[in-house]
Amino acid sequence: MPYWLAAPDERRTTSFIKRFDARFWTVDFPRPIMAAVTTTAPDAMRVDAVFYKNDDLAGLIWASEDRLDHPLLAYETARDYRGCAVKFRWQSAGIMPLDAVNGPTLTIQGRDAAGVPKSWFVRLWNYASGTNADALISLNFDALSGGFMLPQEADPVFAGDIDRMFISLVPPSYTGVDTPLAAPVEGWVTLTEIACTGPASTLEIGDVIVPAHGLSMATGYDDAYNQTPARLLRSILQLGYRGDINHYVGMSHYFRLEALSGGFYASLSGGALNQPCRAWHVDFATRAKALGFGLIVSLSYELYDAHAYDDWKQRAFNGDPAATGYVPPSTLLSPAHAGAMGYLQSVARAFVQIAVDAGQAPRFQVGEPWWWVMPDKRICLYDAAARAAFGGNPVEIASVNGPKTAAQKALLDAAGVMLAASTAALVAAVRLDHPGCEALLLPYLPTVLDEAAPELKRANVPLGWASPAFDILQLEDYDYVTSGNRGASARGVAVAEERLGYPPAKQQYLAGFVLRPEDKAQWALIDAAAEVGRARGVAATFIWAQPQVLRDGYVHFDQGERAVQVFDDVQFPLSLGRGASVTPGFSTAVVTTASGHEQRNADWASGRLRFDAGPGVRSEGDLQTLIAFFRARRGAARGFRFRDPYDFSSRSMAGAVSAGDQLLGLGDGVRTEFALIKRYGAEEDGELRRITRPVMGTVLVSLGGMLATSGWVLLDGGVVSFTVAPGAGVQVRAGFQFDVPVRFAEDSLEIDAALFAAGDAPSVPLIEVREA
Repeated sequence: MPYWLAAPDERRTTSFIKRFDARFWTVDFPRPIMAAVTTTAPDAMRVDAVFYKNDDLAGLIWASEDRLDHPLLAYETARDYRGCAVKFRWQSAGIMPLDAVNGPTLTIQGRDAAGVPKSWFVRLWNYASGTNADALISLNFDALSGGFMLPQEADPVFAGDIDRMFISLVPPSYTGVDTPLAAPVEGWVTLTEIACTGPASTLEIGDVIVPAHGLSMATGYDDAYNQTPARLLRSILQLGYRGDINHYVGMSHYFRLEALSGGFYASLSGGALNQPCRAWHVDFATRAKALGFGLIVSLSYELYDAHAYDDWKQRAFNGDPAATGYVPPSTLLSPAHAGAMGYLQSVARAFVQIAVDAGQAPRFQVGEPWWWVMPDKRICLYDAAARAAFGGNPVEIASVNGPKTAAQKALLDAAGVMLAASTAALVAAVRLDHPGCEALLLPYLPTVLDEAAPELKRANVPLGWASPAFDILQLEDYDYVTSGNRGASARGVAVAEERLGYPPAKQQYLAGFVLRPEDKAQWALIDAAAEVGRARGVAATFIWAQPQVLRDGYVHFDQGERAVQVFDDVQFPLSLGRGASVTPGFSTAVVTTASGHEQRNADWASGRLRFDAGPGVRSEGDLQTLIAFFRARRGAARGFRFRDPYDFSSRSMAGAVSAGDQLLGLGDGVRTEFALIKRYGAEEDGELRRITRPVMGTVLVSLGGMLATSGWVLLDGGVVSFTVAPGAGVQVRAGFQFDVPVRFAEDSLEIDAALFAAGDAPSVPLIEVREA
């Protein structure tokens, strides 16, 4: 597969940066604060923050170890700051000033000279010259002390073993007491003219540039809010991604909040987006445009639960609110609630406007809009607004699984109509500002097309989404992919295409993602799925998502002319192949001992075939056909199908087939995929041959001796995929005809007209291509 999981010690190309480079600072904070850091120049950055409580504290952070970047792009870990000094100009407003008791403090976390963990609290005002809101600050790590009053309270910093440092930012009225501010307070800080000097001021940094490979990147603000856009876009560009960035604006960091009844709730007061979020996205969209990336703004119906009004939430029949179970906990907004939908419309308009103001073409994705289904399969159609819309007393659907009554089907149909109307209204709101905005829809196939809940698509894949309701249909299926269930993926795509009518050219595919780092082996399946998406001819394929790509070191690359198809699924002209000679071959190492005894080791478990198709060339017309076919394959570059005239059937070498010819395996109630195989000789010691190129229309399948006429599909690579896993001990058998995947053995084809006219056949060597 054309991918690699890079480790931190595998950087191939490096360069150097100055320590405290503006791109690599981060922010962090507890809720409900929001803050963002952006770079304003190569030696400058800005932090925007909004505070809601009297004990709010945000931190501007420099880490000695880069745990956020891709292993090929991270800066070196350097905990020794001795011999290093940094200077910068500090300007601020809306935060506690430098000279105040709780003014900005540099907290340094590390170990003292004896290796004991320790923190130092360096009051920046002690190293400043200027005013309390505009000052030059100079920090020499060889002569730096914590303590409020110097030199009386000096606590000398040991700079030889530092893990991280952060500057604390608090509102001007900070008291340390957990009470709401009278009104939200917006503040900002700029650090400009940053200059780091000294022998320890330089860091090595990974600077690999992966060639562009044709995949695009999907990312999300909830995962990236703490980093600079410049840092994120550097990794996207240098890892070879191009085209559009599919950017999910998230569910937990974009909103403004207002205090109400002891909590904080999403608000449109002052605008749809908080100022840090707005500043971050302006920088992100502008930088993306400058680097040649388009931007798709993605918004879902999901919202951080603590900030969602109770009547906005979808609910189950007994009143339980829709809860995703994620951390932080989130809920789903009801398509029936006018206030909730109006809020989303304002948010969508604000984000798309930011993109357009940055020079981006307007593109808006409605991401995963659905009626939430609880883990126990209860569907959330019963919030007060939905109940009223469905007549006041809608029928209960205790589980979406299995068959449904006429009344339940009617309710699901009505829910689908409402969901489609809400997404149409969301798109229409954006198009009020930008009539030409491209509209995209992203359903999540494993949920909305759950094969155990065949009627669920009435509600969650409504016919109101059918083409041309949206310009592009985006599909994602990562639960299928990471579990290896290729059959479910293929069936899901087929159902979506049939129900909604978007051809592959009007589709995009999102491949991924790997939730837990211990499951990073799943990248093999994700990378393969991305290639399948590309092969289907979709308009774009995205890797979902950037945080997991960076965490696990995933690298996609195209090998050589990978954009050129390496196997043409076409048949070598049968009339030429019927006269071919065939040579089965094995690789066996034979060692003869001094006594004359032999030791033999079979290197190959299965034979490899060689053919010479020359004997089938019997006329000038055949020669012309052969030369044209050879040139179309570019010599040995592309594989193709070849019918072995002596062995192309599962039953005998070349006869008819039956559904019981070959045992593919025994069911276990879980496994759904069985590869086609053919056995030669006794089952216990004969050759087992994988069949990867069956002839379409010839495959017959049986379960427990009974012909299976439905419930299965044939996947690429000769794999039978069942809708329902065969039961434990059930024999899975199949019969089929098949071709051999081959290529021309050489890049040249020698034709001598005189010899051919005299009756000599040309040599046309072919060799089998191993595909499994």
